[in-house]
Amino acid sequence: MIETISNTVTLRFLAEPSDVNFGGKVHGGAVMKWIDQAGYACAANWSGQCCVTVYVGGIRFIRPIQIGDMVEINATVIYTGNTSMHIAINVSAGNPRQRDRVKTTHCVMVFAAVDDHGKTVPVPKWHPETPAALEMEAYAKKLMALRMNIEEEMKPYL
Repeated sequence: MIETISNTVTLRFLAEPSDVNFGGKVHGGAVMKWIDQAGYACAANWSGQCCVTVYVGGIRFIRPIQIGDMVEINATVIYTGNTSMHIAINVSAGNPRQRDRVKTTHCVMVFAAVDDHGKTVPVPKWHPETPAALEMEAYAKKLMALRMNIEEEMKPYL
C-alpha cells in the first residue's frame, strides 16, 4: 500500500455553550484555539514532526459563529521553506441540519518543524499542482514580504 501525505486537514465539530462570549456568540479566543489546533495537525501531518507556531498573521473574523453551529476548519499547506510551513486556515460554520456553511474566519499561520531537542528540521517540499494552489503559494510569498516590513517597523518596540 502506498501512503500519501495530504497537505490538508479538516476538523468538524459543534460549537458548544462553553464557547460563548458575553454577546452570546462563540468567543474569538475559542476560534483562535481551534485554528491553532487545525494548523498544528496539518503541519505535523505534512512534516511528520512536532511543530511549533512561529507566526499567526492577519486573522480576520468575518462573521460570528452561533452556539450549536457545525464548525468546519480547513488547514492547508500553501508554501514550504526549508524548515517552515505556511498554512492557510479557513473557518466556516452553519446550521448542522443544512449543508451550507459560510466563511467566518481566515488567517495564515507559519509553523516550524522541530526535533526532540527543539531544533528545527527540514520539511518535505510542497509543490503546487493547480492554478488555485499556485495562487495560494503566491499569496503566501506576498504575506512573507509584508511580514518582513512589519518586523522592521516593530524593531524599536521589541
